[in-house]
Amino acid sequence: MTSPAAAPGRLPGLLLLGAALTAVEGLVLVVYAALELASVNADRVGVAVTTALFFALVGGGLLFCAAGLWRGRSWARSPVVVVELITLLTAWSFVGGETTWVAVVLAAVSVAVLICVLHPQSTRALAVDDS
Repeated sequence: MTSPAAAPGRLPGLLLLGAALTAVEGLVLVVYAALELASVNADRVGVAVTTALFFALVGGGLLFCAAGLWRGRSWARSPVVVVELITLLTAWSFVGGETTWVAVVLAAVSVAVLICVLHPQSTRALAVDDS
């Protein structure tokens, strides 16, 4: 049974914002996976399929974790934090030239999600027993 404090209406706005941003990230990755499959050609079938599978799995996982955060489930925060830290490292690889804007977007969203889910109010809300 879920504690009333863990109900979505009672969760801090920052946690809900973090969940929403995580859901957007997950959706973008799932769409990217579909676009990757749509662009398959005979020369790169293996690369396209494995890339699409990877991004679909990560995107689906983020959507699942976003739903968990939205419901105030503490288990959902750790995978989101790990993905955001990896995304911050990935953003660095886009710095320079025409892809700098990608680095800025990736870093900004990752930092925003990290702030939202690691904020003390979010930590308190996720500390509620959700068994």
